[in-house]
Amino acid sequence: MTALELRASLGLAGLYALRMLGMFLILPVFALYAHTLPGGDEPLWIGLALGSYGLTQALLQLPFGMWSDHIGRKPLIYLGLILFAIGSLIAAWAPDVVWLTVGRVIQGAGAISAVITALLADLTREENRTRAMAMIGMTIGLTFAFSLVLGPLLTRYIGVPGIFLLTAVLCVFALLGVYWIIPNPVATRFHSDAEASPARLPAVLRNRELLRLNFGIFALHAAQMAMFVVIPFLLTKTGGLDHDHHWQVYLPVVVLGFVLMVPAIIYGEKKHRLKQVFVFAISLMCIAQISMALWLDSFAAIVAALALYFIAFNILEATLPSLVSKIAPAEAKGTAIGVYNTGQSLGLFVGASVGGALYGWYGSSGTFAFCAVLMVIWLLLAIRMTPPPAVRTQLYHIDPDFIARHWQGNAAALSAQLARFEGVCEAVVIAAEDVAYLKVRQGTWDQAGVEALLQIKAS
Repeated sequence: MTALELRASLGLAGLYALRMLGMFLILPVFALYAHTLPGGDEPLWIGLALGSYGLTQALLQLPFGMWSDHIGRKPLIYLGLILFAIGSLIAAWAPDVVWLTVGRVIQGAGAISAVITALLADLTREENRTRAMAMIGMTIGLTFAFSLVLGPLLTRYIGVPGIFLLTAVLCVFALLGVYWIIPNPVATRFHSDAEASPARLPAVLRNRELLRLNFGIFALHAAQMAMFVVIPFLLTKTGGLDHDHHWQVYLPVVVLGFVLMVPAIIYGEKKHRLKQVFVFAISLMCIAQISMALWLDSFAAIVAALALYFIAFNILEATLPSLVSKIAPAEAKGTAIGVYNTGQSLGLFVGASVGGALYGWYGSSGTFAFCAVLMVIWLLLAIRMTPPPAVRTQLYHIDPDFIARHWQGNAAALSAQLARFEGVCEAVVIAAEDVAYLKVRQGTWDQAGVEALLQIKAS
């Protein structure tokens, strides 16, 4: 990476971290706090307040990304951060659960994830973009784990309103970081590997394998949010832990999940057994949810089930984006990821809302039964999925005049020629973006031949 690319990648990863920190910090303590507010004695309202963030996020995420192609990335990032800060201030002030929900809705309206991804694509060369995206992915995972431990500790000193105020302050620092640290792109344009295209949505939505994965991310995060409506109460009632000591449970299970995730992912990728690892993790998630539905009278059982849950969750969070990338058509990867992210946000809303309602009607067993049903359905869908190809994405920037000079403007002919090289499973040249999108076999492929044809030298 060049110095500018590294600065952009680290800066945008930090921006993601600050924003995700504000969202994740309240997750382990939100339900207990909402319960103390007027109207919070109704679990449905707790769930709505927790999950309403996901609804506006789902509705606005793709439109924001598309809008940024026309008015620029940074203006929309500024707008999103300001909305997130306003929502945080309203949530900090909220005198009852209704206003808390309003604050969460406004927080979700700052749906800038797709815009950040698009800006990253503007600021990185094609051959370095996957590495830059991986930095952001690692940041999100680490922030989530860090927040589960830090959230209860912060609550002890500043309370949940204080966490919301801290979130607003973090937004101010993020705004300054975007202005002073993140470079301005030379040009803003559409990137098929990073952004959603309305024209490609029908093909993505008809792809059965992608639909399985979209349901999976929906179910995974629906179960996550439903759980966090209930788990804080269980740790307090069954375990006798004050909310500021819940980190003592989360820390070991989260660390265990991260440690065991690494060999599972390496095995799946290196041995081309990603489907087997994927199905195993969903099975483990089923066991965790069924255990929580049946054995909630024992604190040790709750902790054991949480350990299984976080092992499975971390494996699934890491494998799902990889599966989307392998399965999605090369020219529609950004669209597939956009739909996938929308499914995730919808899962946040539906899981918290339905989980809260079921908790009020049937108790914690009803909520975990809902989670278990989601996991069983997902398991049945995953068992029938086609094993993903052992491929990775390779992008090349093409000189704008190259196709015109050597291929008479026929990008389809160049695509067909690239697809004939050994180890190239799919090749699409998009002249409007000056990019060749390739899916190549993991291991050996004719990289030298491809680069000779394109008359470029890989960095």
